[in-house]
Amino acid sequence: MDDRGTLSIDPVVVRKIAEHAADAAPGTTAVKRKLIGSHGATATVDGTGDTVSLRVDLALHYPAAVRQVVADVRAAVTGEVERITSYRVLGVDVTVSALLPEIRARVE
Repeated sequence: MDDRGTLSIDPVVVRKIAEHAADAAPGTTAVKRKLIGSHGATATVDGTGDTVSLRVDLALHYPAAVRQVVADVRAAVTGEVERITSYRVLGVDVTVSALLPEIRARVE
């Protein structure tokens, strides 16, 4: 034990790191909300001590190589959470909730 004290990182912080990493992965996209705006990936965190398991729900651009993008998301989320928090990530379960076409700017 370190004489300087302990460090606790709130699961909300870990969730935000995971969501940001997932959103930054190539091939992912935001989903438009019914009323206004959009949202990116959503994550949940489970764990005790310095180990966590994550679940990420996200949308991908269509057409996407789903398996490859999901593997990239897992690697990005694991890498960022471990780098920033020093927690060990036991696993990242990914749910692809939508495949959305890329929105192209219209030229008029």
